Amino acid sequence: MFDRSVVVTALAAEVAALEEVLLGLSEAEAVLPTRCVPWDAAALAVHTVGSLHQVTVALDGEVPDPGLSLVSAAGYYAPDVRFSPEVNTKRVQGAVASAARRSDATEPGRVLRGVWRALGSRLAEEPEGRTMMTRHGDPMLLTDYLVTRVVEVLLHGVDLADALGREPWTSAEGLALVREVLFGAADREALERVLPGALGARSLAAVRVVTGRAPERLERGVLEGVGVRALALG
Repeated sequence: MFDRSVVVTALAAEVAALEEVLLGLSEAEAVLPTRCVPWDAAALAVHTVGSLHQVTVALDGEVPDPGLSLVSAAGYYAPDVRFSPEVNTKRVQGAVASAARRSDATEPGRVLRGVWRALGSRLAEEPEGRTMMTRHGDPMLLTDYLVTRVVEVLLHGVDLADALGREPWTSAEGLALVREVLFGAADREALERVLPGALGARSLAAVRVVTGRAPERLERGVLEGVGVRALALG
């Protein structure tokens, strides 16, 4: 079980770093291509900000039946309809269209600032056991859903940094949380053989490998064989 205060601290750190970058984007940088084809930097930023806004959407939505089994943070990334061609197409086209309507390159940064300002205040008032339903129909603890937002903001931050030709601004708090999601259930000795340094100095490099953000590739079976949670990502 994740500690809410630890998760919120990690999310705040990732959001603050991303906000600073987005508020400083130039028009030339906004149209740089990213690995998340066909998104340019602006569309990727719009998608990432939107993923954070989904917390507010979920909090405003229905509360799941107490009898339902809750989905974990890792379980959220199940290879089901949420990553189907139809859903992916809608996700991709929505971000492209929204980015095309932006007033300037820094608009996603201003939106992010507003979203987090409102959400941060709201999270402080939500009880520890608060549950909510995600847009994909997952009943989850709010804390676990926030973990998925750390995963989203951190990984797409890496994507954006690579597109801009910068060193990733990944926070220590955010990386520790993502590392726990991916490697927390792994056999430490076996993991070290497969991904040397995954729990230490090379943890960001290991995160890149298992999430498809590095030239190196490892078979899903190899990763799962040592206990790595190989998440399904759109």
